Amino acid sequence: MDVEANRLPDSEAITQLEQEHRRYSEQLEALIQKPYLSEEEQLEEVRLKKLKLHIKDQLTARRSGHLRAYVA
Repeated sequence: MDVEANRLPDSEAITQLEQEHRRYSEQLEALIQKPYLSEEEQLEEVRLKKLKLHIKDQLTARRSGHLRAYVA
């Protein structure tokens, strides 16, 4: 996940991170649709939220670095 994105050029890494974020969102949405979550599913929900946040942070960092490169 992160290791691969760090080796790719920024635009490719951003695209890959966006796809991962979308995939986690879809998985999370599927869980949220259930009327009841088991303990395991609740843990999965927390895990997916953390992964999404981590990816979002990486996207923000890459995008701001990408923009700085063009502004400078």
